[in-house]
Amino acid sequence: MVSDPHLFFAEISLDLSKGEYAAGLSKLKATGGRFDNSYSFHLLFGRALKGTGRYTEAINALKRCCRIAPHNQVAWKELIETHCLSTRSACDELTSELEKISAALTGFEAPKTSETSDPTPLNEQKQPFSDEELIAVPTESLATLFTEQGAFKKAIQVYHDLMQLHPSKSDTYQKAITTLRQRL
Repeated sequence: MVSDPHLFFAEISLDLSKGEYAAGLSKLKATGGRFDNSYSFHLLFGRALKGTGRYTEAINALKRCCRIAPHNQVAWKELIETHCLSTRSACDELTSELEKISAALTGFEAPKTSETSDPTPLNEQKQPFSDEELIAVPTESLATLFTEQGAFKKAIQVYHDLMQLHPSKSDTYQKAITTLRQRL
């Protein structure tokens, strides 16, 4: 029975570092699936299997690590190394292909782009969307923003919606609407 997983994994790591892959493997198998979702377990299990020459099973254990922690590069690196050990010709083909891609990218230069169209006129920039569009969440900040952008019709619409939501502030909103109508 494993009392402290950290000490257990440290013990297995020590076995593997000494080249005692079979001993580590038997200890890992004895856990009875207790660490099924553990990255450390599957990494050590994969290393032990690789050390005993059971490459296919090691690849499966390392793939499990990669699914558990996809951003952890340790398992990915070991998966590639183990795959290369199991199929030397496939690894040579992969290396050859990567070298070709690397050579092709060496001379690559991104195309230079230039702006070919005129910038959007200022009037259009101030109108974020049509005046007929409904506003899902009207707020005073949004009304102020529309006013600052010169989108007075939108600001008026927001103030009308706010009057419905907050009748106690109707006088304030009505004054803002009156001011905005004068600016139209």
